[in-house]
Amino acid sequence: MGIKIYMNGKWVDKEEAKISVFDHGLLYGDGVFEGIRSYDCLVFKLKEHIDRLYESAHTLMLEIPLRKEEMEQAVLETLKANRLRDAYIRVVVTRGEGDLGLDPRKCKKPNIFIIADKIVLYPEKYYREGLEIITVPTQRNIPEALNPQIKSLNYLNNILAKIEAINCGVEEAIMLNSFGYVAECTGDNIFMIKNRLIITPPPYAGILKGITRAAVMELAEKAGFEVKETIFTRHELYNADECFLTGTAAEIIPVVKIDSRVIGEGKPGEITLSLMRKFKELTKSAGVRYSL
Repeated sequence: MGIKIYMNGKWVDKEEAKISVFDHGLLYGDGVFEGIRSYDCLVFKLKEHIDRLYESAHTLMLEIPLRKEEMEQAVLETLKANRLRDAYIRVVVTRGEGDLGLDPRKCKKPNIFIIADKIVLYPEKYYREGLEIITVPTQRNIPEALNPQIKSLNYLNNILAKIEAINCGVEEAIMLNSFGYVAECTGDNIFMIKNRLIITPPPYAGILKGITRAAVMELAEKAGFEVKETIFTRHELYNADECFLTGTAAEIIPVVKIDSRVIGEGKPGEITLSLMRKFKELTKSAGVRYSL
């Protein structure tokens, strides 16, 4: 069976899922999206993802022509239409078809499409052995220009940093903000652990407030760890006891080397491994269930 794509209230075959070349989502990156995961017929943190989608759209003054409850149902029905128990779901809302100018008023109707498919972001060995990453020259967008908390279709900032990582032979890259503090990676949030204190950059450092990030912070606090949102530099990161990344697709992945500096003992740390186990358990209960 081929992939069925949700397109403005209908499910169409992948080959028939088309967007106009005049859509401002394509022409200008004018739109918003969410990446969501399902685990054994449970959509993880569905409400939180949909809330963030609508918040991003609200800031862009992009009115989504579905209520949140209807959008959630569309996600579930797309999974059912594709008979997927475990999946990665991409929900996209574009400004819609307009003309070749910037004016969003020319776009009369947003386009909504939902894709449900499989995704493997990192090879399994990186979860066992840890990831090596680097810092790249491309800085994170400043909030005053394009706030990273808006999950928009304009991801060129992240892509440029990703290209730099690939050119250096690594899978992921750290992006600094304009003040030289650690912000986040190209597709993941970042955490460091020092003396059992778990630290992650705050939203004002120029990050996307990740759904997985929030879930991990809550898990850590429930396990008795102190979690702190504060700015830090690469110096603190190089000298951390442990480091890991979080993201919808990545989940929790250990980092064992940064800019050729070994982190801790050079292998996934005890606290990171514990949080990975706790997160796996969380994916069995924290979300919305559906049946095929």
